[in-house]
Amino acid sequence: MLTQSEKAEVIKRYASNPKDTGAAVVQIALLSKRIENIAPHLKANKKDYSSGRGLLKLVGQRRSLIRYLKRTDPVAAKKLLTDLDLK
Repeated sequence: MLTQSEKAEVIKRYASNPKDTGAAVVQIALLSKRIENIAPHLKANKKDYSSGRGLLKLVGQRRSLIRYLKRTDPVAAKKLLTDLDLK
């Protein structure tokens, strides 16, 4: 679960202006942060299937946003992926 301060920090870092929370870059960064928070829980609780399914949904959502960003703005996509350390 992301706290408000963590979410605000991610938005401040990746948004072009403070109200630009719907941009694909910001959404990808927020999803990545949520995925990073859920992954250790699943390593400790291997049989938590509902959280595992939620994680897979988040990963799929992030993947589709990355595909969209690569199609519309490849330069920003490459910069974001290297910044977040993703493929």
